[in-house]
Amino acid sequence: MKKVREFLASPAVTLAAFAAAVVLLLTASIGGARAALAYYSETYSTRVQMYDIGVTLQENGKSVSWRNYDANAADGSWDDSTGILLSQMVPEGENFKIGKKYTEELNVKNTGTIGQYVRVSVYRYWMDADGNKLPQLSPEFIGLDLAGEDSGWLVDEAASTPERTVLYYNKLLESGSESPLFANSLTVSPRAAEEVTQESTTQDGYTTIRTTYDYNGAQFHVEAKVDAVQEHNAQDAIWSAWGRKVTVNNGSLSLD
Repeated sequence: MKKVREFLASPAVTLAAFAAAVVLLLTASIGGARAALAYYSETYSTRVQMYDIGVTLQENGKSVSWRNYDANAADGSWDDSTGILLSQMVPEGENFKIGKKYTEELNVKNTGTIGQYVRVSVYRYWMDADGNKLPQLSPEFIGLDLAGEDSGWLVDEAASTPERTVLYYNKLLESGSESPLFANSLTVSPRAAEEVTQESTTQDGYTTIRTTYDYNGAQFHVEAKVDAVQEHNAQDAIWSAWGRKVTVNNGSLSLD
């Protein structure tokens, strides 16, 4: 169980920020819930081995972030890459435009050696220039177009909020295979440029109305966190790792 404990203490993987006319941030934390291996006996952990599990986040057909166990490393470390998302989203020479739909196709690849079940958590929120969260601003204006259930991605309504959407892929992701897209495009609603707050003051019989644009100077942020657990005894593994009751029947996953 030594390697399992080392993994539990390992830091999350995060992608760097990309700056445009409106600051964009998309991060990915890969595989934190693989700690589900700790649920099993040491005999089982030895049989599965940490290097059996690996997962990669893909953007527009390219691998941008991954975490895979490096069995050849002397210290049994992880092969990590954090990449930069959204860096190619805005065509060169153009400024980011509110209301324009940009291609942002995201999916998951199993880069391990065994079948896995995967979960994605997507977060949307606004921050000011000093890095302070702005909970009064609407996440709904950050439009990451998510795939529907026909793609195999199930939205966990019980775990989702206006800021966070949790999705499960409903099929076993075999080693080397890729999931369908869980996101297709990104658009910031033009309504963000229309939301205003007005304050009026009266002095010496004159009334002054001050209009402030609520989203002026705000930065929108999107985070995608990808987790994976092994296929063996998947229902118990998912409950142990993610605290979610699911049913797995003939390789298909459904939310209870």
